[in-house]
Amino acid sequence: MSVDLGRVLTAVVTPFDNDFNINIAQIKKLVRYLVENGSDGFVVCGTTGESAVLTKEEKIALFRAVVEEVGGQASVIANTGSYNTADSIDLTRAAEQVGVDGIMLVAPYYNKPSQEGLYQHFKTIANNTKLPVILYNVPGRTVINILPSTVARLVKDVPNIVAIKEASGNLDQVSELRCLLPDNFEIYSGDDSLTLPIMALGGKGVISVASHVIGLRIQEMVSAYTKGNVSLAMRLHKELFPIFKGMFIDTNPVPVKTALNLLGINVGGVRLPLTEMDDEKKEKLRTLLFENKVI
Repeated sequence: MSVDLGRVLTAVVTPFDNDFNINIAQIKKLVRYLVENGSDGFVVCGTTGESAVLTKEEKIALFRAVVEEVGGQASVIANTGSYNTADSIDLTRAAEQVGVDGIMLVAPYYNKPSQEGLYQHFKTIANNTKLPVILYNVPGRTVINILPSTVARLVKDVPNIVAIKEASGNLDQVSELRCLLPDNFEIYSGDDSLTLPIMALGGKGVISVASHVIGLRIQEMVSAYTKGNVSLAMRLHKELFPIFKGMFIDTNPVPVKTALNLLGINVGGVRLPLTEMDDEKKEKLRTLLFENKVI
């Protein structure tokens, strides 16, 4: 299966109202704004979208809202993966009915399956949908690393597994993925600060957090590299690097939601067990955004 989901995908936050209910009107405004500011597509209800504290019904409502607002103009990827294979299949089927362009499946967290367990989990879910599938490898949150050999086995056996969001932070692993996998299998950076290095190793682009606030500049960096202007891409990477790191001075998505609120884009707070950042970190973030001409 060959599919182009874009190069700069935003792992979009979930806006809440003052009572911490999902804010459907605001998610529509937000994705419209982001499409106009560098985003080729969206991952909805991912880590940055606080998926762990959303109900199935809330996730489906968010998938539907984003499809209604930007479907056909930007790719819409529903994060339907979890530590429960059967539940992941159920949510994947619901997302497919809503009309999303693809799904993302995170490595099962907490259970700590073997590589064989990972293979069977991903294969079983992917075989229950016709949608393109992006795997999501983020060992820092899941404790489990999807090995390149397991990815290669899945891609060989399951035609609709087309990409991976690689957030291990291990560039050797990215190199191994590129060596083992066909050229049309896409590797997305899962860390903003590693976007350019991963593209240099054959990556497609990034599933980004920082694109909420500097999407046009990330798009410029990615486009410069794909056009062969490596020196411009490197200059932009160096300029943006402090913001890439600043979006993680607290647990994601606390900093990016704070940044959006500082920009006047009201996305509300974070649901427990996350809490707002303290005043010292908030002031540090404000100064960073000001010094880098974001606000």
